[in-house]
Amino acid sequence: MKRILLLLLFALLGSLATVWCQGGDMSDDLLLDDFSGDRSRLGTAWKGFTDQVMGGASEMSTRVVSEGPSKVLHLSGDVSLKNNGGFVQVRLLLDERKRPFDASEYRGVGLRVRGGERGYYVHLRTTRTVFPWSYYAQEFPVSDSWSTVYLPFETFEAEYMRATPLNTKRLVSIAIVAAKREFTADLYVDSVFLYK
Repeated sequence: MKRILLLLLFALLGSLATVWCQGGDMSDDLLLDDFSGDRSRLGTAWKGFTDQVMGGASEMSTRVVSEGPSKVLHLSGDVSLKNNGGFVQVRLLLDERKRPFDASEYRGVGLRVRGGERGYYVHLRTTRTVFPWSYYAQEFPVSDSWSTVYLPFETFEAEYMRATPLNTKRLVSIAIVAAKREFTADLYVDSVFLYK
């Protein structure tokens, strides 16, 4: 019942394009990371940073922790709106040399997550998002139990730049972000993947 109420709430908030499921066939999906090693499946590493790079006051901690037999990423910290701030994030380059990554054969980004509160986003950057504050964003819901979230590429919206469709042939990075409101971030991520 709780899950149904959460789904209805997010649908009302405009997240109709986000789909939840408890499993499914992932054989055609591209696993970017399951946090079982020091680097992603692409050979790149997640890097964390906050709005302190622009004078903000948000604080964060990221670490890989054990969750049963698996390793998961734990993103925690306090998101502050002081000094025009308001985010903490971990970002993964899709190629070490920042060359364009072609994701056009996939439909979107998937994550297996659990956490509290709201205010979590996936940010995608392309070769077109040249300014640090420009990206494509999609909010995703979380609950206190593990769920898989699917975010279709067409639901990502351009932020702080001219509104143009996301070019999935020229992706550069993916980020998991807590942002836009003051709260204590507490998010666990089991896996990140591209789905067909």
